[in-house]
Amino acid sequence: MTAPVVAGFDGSPESLAATEWAAREARRRACPLDLLEAWPWPHRDVVGSEETYRHALDRLEHRAEELRPLAGDGPVTSAIVPTDPAEALEAAGNSASLLVLGSRGLGPVRGFLVGSVSQEVLRRASCPVVLVRAEPVESDGPVLVGLDLTHAMDDVLAFAFDAAARRGAPLRVVHIWAPPVATEYMALQAVGGLKGELSAVERTRFAEQLDPWRERHPEVSVTADLIQGSRSVALVDAAAGARLLVVGRRIRRTLLGAHLGPVAHAAIHHVVCPVALVPHD
Repeated sequence: MTAPVVAGFDGSPESLAATEWAAREARRRACPLDLLEAWPWPHRDVVGSEETYRHALDRLEHRAEELRPLAGDGPVTSAIVPTDPAEALEAAGNSASLLVLGSRGLGPVRGFLVGSVSQEVLRRASCPVVLVRAEPVESDGPVLVGLDLTHAMDDVLAFAFDAAARRGAPLRVVHIWAPPVATEYMALQAVGGLKGELSAVERTRFAEQLDPWRERHPEVSVTADLIQGSRSVALVDAAAGARLLVVGRRIRRTLLGAHLGPVAHAAIHHVVCPVALVPHD
């Protein structure tokens, strides 16, 4: 059987939205849906803790019942795991096709307020992770994927084409680039004169990476856009009206630990539609 979609649940509005999105995705993939709630308390013999635990378990099972009609024919299971939430989700991701997490909105400010659990999972999960806001924006727009030509992006493109095909949606692929900045060795006029040549090179590299995927998925209507500008800003702007944004999650490891790149960081904080972060080399 296909690996399950796993959704984190804690009873919050964000997790309600995430589990609903996950149920619909499980239907699209014809795979199981697993609801996971972490219970990090080391003991259940503290006064009142057993009652609280039973309430959480009943709430989780009730949510599973609510989602079964949305999840299709695949099984819907639920479990409370007595461990740290980030550790529980990371472990579940090792055998999942997808992890889905809620992400707390910033109210009138456009974007996400991503909690510590989500940040840890994004850094550590081995499978794609989707973040969903408490009130996700409903759109019939395209699936949008940001393409970085400096890295192998086959896993990212595979996810994006599959997502578009399952939704019967068009796919918009964007590559955002910027010419080199002027230095004491290259005058501003010289950089400006190279823009046309550099753009042609970028366009050729863009087509070389995208064309094989067009051939594999002739059923997907694809629009390819080469955009000049700041990658983070331009991608956030391009995501307006998208039904799903797909970005690569290239994890950088430093002496201070793993952290997300600037484009992924901007996407999870400033894009209102669900955001899928797909690990790649």
